[in-house]
Amino acid sequence: MQSMNLNPINGPNPGQSLARRDYRGVASSQPSSAQQLQTSAANTLLAASGPAPSLPNPMAVPFNANVPSNKSPASVFGGVATAPKLVTRPPTEQKLPYGVPAPTAAGPEPNNNAPRAVQPTMPPTAQRPPLWQPGVAAMPANSIMQSALGNSQGFMPPPLPASQNVPSQQQQLPAPGMFGAQQQQHGNAPLQYQAQNVQQQPLSVAQQGFSRLWGQDTIDLMQNRHILSPATIAPPKVVLHNQFHESINCSGSIIRCTLAKIPESNSLLQKSRLPLGIVIHPFRDVNSLPVIQCVNIVRCRLCRTYINPFVYFVDSKMWKCNLCYRVNELPEDFQFDPATKTYGDVTRRPEVRSSTIEFIAPSEYMLRPPQPAMYLFLFDVSIIAQQSGYLETACSVLNRHLDEMPGDARTQVGFLCYDSFVHFYSMAEGLNQPHEMTLLDIDDPFLPRPDSLLVNLKECKELVRDLLKQLPKRFAHTHDPGSALGAALQVAFKLMQASGGRITVFQSCLPNKGPGALEAREDPNNRSAKDVAHLNPATDFYKRFALECSGYQIAVDLFLMNQQYSDMATISGVSKHSGGCVHHFPLFQKTKQHMVDSFKQCFKRYLTRKIGFEAVMRLRCTRGLQVHTFHGNFFVRSTDLLSLPNVNPDAGYGMQISYEESLTDVKTICFQAALLYTNSEGERRIRVHTICLPVTASLPEVMHSADSEAIIGLLSKMAVDRSTASNLSDARDAFINATIDVFNAFKIAQNLPSGQSGQLIAPRSLALLPLYILALLKHPAFRVGTSTRLDDRVFAMDSMKTLPLDQLMKYIYPELYKIDALVYHVRNSNISLTQDEDYDDDELLPEMQRLQLSAEHLDSRSIFLMDCGTLIMLYVGLNVPTDVLEALLGIRSTAELPDYVYGLPNVVSAESDALKRFMLRLNYDKPYPPLVQIIRQA
Repeated sequence: MQSMNLNPINGPNPGQSLARRDYRGVASSQPSSAQQLQTSAANTLLAASGPAPSLPNPMAVPFNANVPSNKSPASVFGGVATAPKLVTRPPTEQKLPYGVPAPTAAGPEPNNNAPRAVQPTMPPTAQRPPLWQPGVAAMPANSIMQSALGNSQGFMPPPLPASQNVPSQQQQLPAPGMFGAQQQQHGNAPLQYQAQNVQQQPLSVAQQGFSRLWGQDTIDLMQNRHILSPATIAPPKVVLHNQFHESINCSGSIIRCTLAKIPESNSLLQKSRLPLGIVIHPFRDVNSLPVIQCVNIVRCRLCRTYINPFVYFVDSKMWKCNLCYRVNELPEDFQFDPATKTYGDVTRRPEVRSSTIEFIAPSEYMLRPPQPAMYLFLFDVSIIAQQSGYLETACSVLNRHLDEMPGDARTQVGFLCYDSFVHFYSMAEGLNQPHEMTLLDIDDPFLPRPDSLLVNLKECKELVRDLLKQLPKRFAHTHDPGSALGAALQVAFKLMQASGGRITVFQSCLPNKGPGALEAREDPNNRSAKDVAHLNPATDFYKRFALECSGYQIAVDLFLMNQQYSDMATISGVSKHSGGCVHHFPLFQKTKQHMVDSFKQCFKRYLTRKIGFEAVMRLRCTRGLQVHTFHGNFFVRSTDLLSLPNVNPDAGYGMQISYEESLTDVKTICFQAALLYTNSEGERRIRVHTICLPVTASLPEVMHSADSEAIIGLLSKMAVDRSTASNLSDARDAFINATIDVFNAFKIAQNLPSGQSGQLIAPRSLALLPLYILALLKHPAFRVGTSTRLDDRVFAMDSMKTLPLDQLMKYIYPELYKIDALVYHVRNSNISLTQDEDYDDDELLPEMQRLQLSAEHLDSRSIFLMDCGTLIMLYVGLNVPTDVLEALLGIRSTAELPDYVYGLPNVVSAESDALKRFMLRLNYDKPYPPLVQIIRQA
């Protein structure tokens, strides 16, 4: 042990026009009444061997080929874009003493006597030969993709082979490990479902109109190359035949189901070849979130469901649970209206008028007093870290936003640095400057002064600021190549285990000293190989450490600022299993200003966003359904309880749903997600989201209700687990076969003739599925044949598992816009965008149409904007008119653009102001402003 002092150093309504303007000024289409989907074929195709664990399991295993035939491998939440309005700003809470709002009129009761569609008998589920026969060489993934999806330029899949269109008893079911390979036993296919050679007659205009009105229109993907809607794609509308329930259903930005109509049985789900599951964003920033404080939180006595808008009130004193159907008593105070001081209608309570609500939990929801906000920062100070210069930027941002970190008067902070040794910083009472202590024995780490390493931020703020200013200078001239990450984590755990909290780790190289030391596994010459190795951790040290942290309510977040291979597949386990998050800034250098700016924005968001401590989340389903597999960063404490030591508003999760019994006698089903957490002010709260979906017995209705985006969000998570459990080639084949199975199932469901060349009929709801699948196959997470660093691939896979759906879709398939319409609108408008600030932005900006990502849309005379989520790129053609270049970029020729340009120039013009406004619209729901890069045509 060495000691030294640090001396100071210098929804549109029915009948509304199909095209409308959304909150970003982008044209959007009226969502169809049925648009969500699930693939049982997709479930099995990406399924890993072995049944889902019934005991606590730290790792979710999504692909299960041995799921019983009466259980569906995935489940989906279809949501409606209704209240509450969601933004990324901190929520403005309106606390209600007893949670009773002003009375409003209730909507009509659901029609329980409405006739239901009769499900025809169907043939065996999309029976077809496996990908390859035993003993025959496997067909390359690229060849399969080419035969299945056709010309990549147009992104349109060709017709399926005739052998796959004709269901036959002699054909074999897909091999285990494919989407929807669950074995089923059905009788022979009826004659009307066998292959037909009769030419299908085209629908009349009236028939096409009715099909579109009821959300059951189809499209021939071979005849319609440009299928991407020019509008922003809205979540499919959930139709409950109850206007009140539809208006208050949970927002699609919080919960999305792969199907907007749930099949009544597992066999019907298997015939659709769709995955059943939900993607959820439970801690999303919500504006005007109802917060209720009451003596008794009303819950079902049997299944513990929270009372919600979809329960049935037997009378003013009894209510029937919408999940388990038990009849429960209402407490006396539930009928009391504190606003009028009278006993009133129970349906006026906010619990039954909002599907997203938050309760202030009473003492029975606490195992211990709520913990204070605890933050511990670990900085890598090895020579590679010093060469990158990240420490100076990190300390500067942290110092600037120290007062904005969530917390109260009890908030505590601490700092550790590590190279080949571990450096502690004591800020005890009475010291006028931080005191450094160095631990030399990293194989048996201990705490030299446990009482003064974590200090109260409010009381020791000046010492903390002084330390942050000195740290970059303190290690500026060190040349230690070692990185004892494991030892630093062990002492951090000892420091935090009494209370729990958040550990933030900055790592810049491969850990090579002490516990958890690693060796380089990547072969730089093999980065484009089809067989990608080392996607799994090299050691379980970091996973075991994360599970131990989870038991003490400690989450570990990782910022990887590496200059070289750092084995993210191994060290990221410390975050995956502790409920933490991972941020990656490869090749970071302080001399590259765009990297510095991007890191500053990300780290600022990380420091100032709200946080939930010692959280747990449970998803409850209507009787007959159950959660099959979880996806995300967490620890599974029990079969349906997720342990989240920390929860943040930028984390998303996925769940696959299976059947326990048939839903034949059920009109609707519900999913309810309950998140119990401690906020930064030490208040225990429960956030509850409830979504209601209709049940159908019609296979065509199931397929027309598919939600392509939710399906892609779930399949991408399943594919990541398949890649690590098996290999990347299996995951790529699974994507392709899932697509083939879905369209084959739709052909059978619609009794479409087979053997016709030049046709591929798809429901409108699934028209974009091949396009998204192709985008996934080209994504860094799953691509082959292109040089991809292993750490970059692993981070891309981690992002697939944890990003909320809205951010994930931009990450998979960016949005492309042509800026010409914006420029011409401004010039033809009488409104000056730089002066008339009182106008609504919808009046100032035109309807911007999305373009399909194809080179044929690019024009040398135009400027294009592509929104990739964390990056916005402006593509400038060679022949853009000079006046447009001057108005937007302040240049007269594209030759004046350097090779690397980041940031939008400050040009005073109406066109430039309009472009900035449009980009603000695009960034409205993003966690932080993305980097802007300008690219000129070569």
